[in-house]
Amino acid sequence: MLLFLFTGYITSSNAQERLTIEQGKPYVLKKVTVTGKVTYNEQTIVTFAGLEKGQTITVPGEEISNSIKKLWKLGLYNNVNYYVDKIEGDSISLELNLNELPKLKEVKIVGVKKGAVESLIKDNDLTPEKIVNENLLTTTKYYIENKYKKEGYYNTKVNIATEEDTATINHVNMVVNIDKGKKIKVKEIIVDGNSELTDNKVRNAMKKTKQKSVLNFLTFKSTKFIRDKYKEDLNLIVDKYKENGFRDARVISDTVTFDKERNKITIKLKIEEGKKYYFGNIDFLGNTVYTDQILSRYLGIKKGDIYNGVLLDKRIADKSKPDGEDLTNLYQNNGYLFSNINPVEVNTENNVIDLDIRIVEGPLAYFNKISVVGNDKTNDKVIYRELRTKPGEVYSKENLVRTIREIGQLGFFDAEAIKPDFENVDPAAGTVDIKYNVVEKGASQIELQGGYGGGGFIGTLGLSFNNFSIGNIFKKEAYKPLPMGDGQKLSLRLQASTYFQTYSFSFSEPWFGGKKPVQFSGSISYSKQFSNDFVRNQVDKSKSFNIFTVSLGLAKRLQKPDDFFVLSNALSYQHYDLNNYNVGLFTFGNGASRNLSYTIGLTRNNKGVNPIFPTYGSEFSITAKFTPPYSLFNGVDYANLQNQEEYKLKYDGTQPISVNAGKIDKGTPIKYDPAGSGYVKVDTYQEADANQPKIDQKKFNWLEYYKIKFKVDWYNKIYEKLTLRTLGEFGFMGAYNQDRGLVPFERFFLGGDGMANFSMDGRETIQLRGYPNNSLTPTVNNAQVGATVYNKFSLELRYPITLKQAASIYALTFVEGGAAFENFKGYNPFALKRSAGVGLRVFMPAFGLLGIDFAHGFDSIIPGGPKNGWETHFIIGQQF
Repeated sequence: MLLFLFTGYITSSNAQERLTIEQGKPYVLKKVTVTGKVTYNEQTIVTFAGLEKGQTITVPGEEISNSIKKLWKLGLYNNVNYYVDKIEGDSISLELNLNELPKLKEVKIVGVKKGAVESLIKDNDLTPEKIVNENLLTTTKYYIENKYKKEGYYNTKVNIATEEDTATINHVNMVVNIDKGKKIKVKEIIVDGNSELTDNKVRNAMKKTKQKSVLNFLTFKSTKFIRDKYKEDLNLIVDKYKENGFRDARVISDTVTFDKERNKITIKLKIEEGKKYYFGNIDFLGNTVYTDQILSRYLGIKKGDIYNGVLLDKRIADKSKPDGEDLTNLYQNNGYLFSNINPVEVNTENNVIDLDIRIVEGPLAYFNKISVVGNDKTNDKVIYRELRTKPGEVYSKENLVRTIREIGQLGFFDAEAIKPDFENVDPAAGTVDIKYNVVEKGASQIELQGGYGGGGFIGTLGLSFNNFSIGNIFKKEAYKPLPMGDGQKLSLRLQASTYFQTYSFSFSEPWFGGKKPVQFSGSISYSKQFSNDFVRNQVDKSKSFNIFTVSLGLAKRLQKPDDFFVLSNALSYQHYDLNNYNVGLFTFGNGASRNLSYTIGLTRNNKGVNPIFPTYGSEFSITAKFTPPYSLFNGVDYANLQNQEEYKLKYDGTQPISVNAGKIDKGTPIKYDPAGSGYVKVDTYQEADANQPKIDQKKFNWLEYYKIKFKVDWYNKIYEKLTLRTLGEFGFMGAYNQDRGLVPFERFFLGGDGMANFSMDGRETIQLRGYPNNSLTPTVNNAQVGATVYNKFSLELRYPITLKQAASIYALTFVEGGAAFENFKGYNPFALKRSAGVGLRVFMPAFGLLGIDFAHGFDSIIPGGPKNGWETHFIIGQQF
């Protein structure tokens, strides 16, 4: 406010005196003195004011008026006053009195959860040093109230108070009190004007707005009222009518009545249904690339069908599926980026709608410049070799969508953030540039895996470098902290407990040779197992079992039937060494077995885009693993092997003893009696040569078997991000020579979390939640011998809580069933052990997948026993 008296006098700020001012007379500005509540220095404020010493001004005049406007525009003050301080001839001194607005020191928000506080502060820009004025207080209050009203909290009240901060100059602290109140629920939805669709069908068309009912309560459907969702649901009602032929249907009025006492609303809908229509003649105009017959097949609508406007839109361009089978994709997948397809109603007589599908095909488009930005660690070649869109090639939307999937499947980038930008789209030249935006995430992982299995705690420490660069391993400057960027995988793992240790190293190169998608992999591992008395928790290191394993593999991406297929081959060798390991797990306790096997597999994987949370696609695989048929050429008569030799040893307390042997003490010389029912006592140790191999050890000197496994893993989006996973598995192990029989290694163990805690005999652990680990595996004489055939089925509903780069979190619920059998003769695919439960998964780039499941087993582990009940499974470092 400027205090000038236009009578020619002005009150001085320093004394009760009257200074004479000659109006219109120019004065030379001698000095501007700044007073009041300010934090900036005087020279800075005078500069902001736009007045300079020695400047000619008039009082009152335009110069001072403009200065006041400049100071107000800064938004720093709530009061601006100019006073005349002194007049000396043609010179004038002014006093500028300001009241500076306070700045924000700290803000405290109460009444909401801690996780929402940061979001509210960020959304309202309540940062330190922010100028606190009435506008900030009003807009903050308005924003918060409307935010929660949109979420259904119609009674939200926000109170904002400020208090001076005594520790700093001209700063205030802000306290925001939020009382959300209770969410408003829908008491009733009244539908009027409908005759073709029932009230329930109209209500069911609304996905997010539900009235209170027993059915909605049992199906866990919320009855909370959220205005934004309610508006969307009104459009869904119209869509439901369009799906049933009522093209002209509309909601002509909707009334929302709020009962404040009950905190509930009643919704009244007035609907105008209109007439029911049918499709008539459908003609295609402007098409030269595709015939009417081909376009009709893609459209999938025939004359006489009930008019369905929603289906028509989807068959023209399905916006919910980027790779949908619609007319737009038909053209855009084959180069016609600039095509335009528009259905036009040309006749609507007698409730029959004739359509012209007008097509502007446009010229063929070609990819011009293809670029990728955002990859700071990953080398360009790793990304570019996965691109399906290459310069000079005909434009294809299908290849564009596929490229996004392939980049996401690498696992080096945030799959949810991959975005292709169309640049320099030139219809005249028929070219388009594509720039893929990627956001890198941590590729290396520290694996900390733990669980109880086999009677004790088993832990795993591992390092996985999923974007390694072995080519830069000798370059000092590449260690940041390790050579990275070439897409290779290097893993080091250590598993240990009180009675076993396993060490392993593996390496894989996805583009062996650098020119074709041929994956090379290699691994080497060593494990040592000691005998463990689980009851007494005593380890006997004089009884040991060692495994050495080495394997090499090649996997090639095929082009036919399509390029989602991968053919894999692997050659592996295991050496099993048993030293006094007579624990009943194997049929011999001393000696060695060797396992040379070849595995071939065919896999088709089109899951996408996010490998952590795929929402569509499937993975199909069939593998066969087999050893050479040694029994065909080694000359051993396995049918008469026991009758050919007498195997002798000292009794160690584990062998089955003949009923005629009487009491036998440990250490007594014994020999095998092929005519009797077991081992019998002999008189001298010379008759019992402990170094002579047992029959079974000779039988399994080189393992002989074959295994077939089949797996299908299917993903379908049910609604929005709610995804259904369908899984089926089958495995079978057989023998070439029935006289030689099945080997005691490489078998299937079913039940529990499915984590391969330790694999001392080449076993495969199969997950079936709701039961203890390996508990559903066949037993002989109370010892688990492993299964030779199994099947498993699972249905799992998944919903993401967040899919951000820092952490991906999703909840799940599941039902599953499976069974394992000692041999194929006893196999019954319907005799399943069933379970159901809920779980949670958290994926963090540095640690991999973490999870917990609560599962209820509906069946008994042993025949005739009680149902197993609840089990808790912790998943650490494993994906499934």
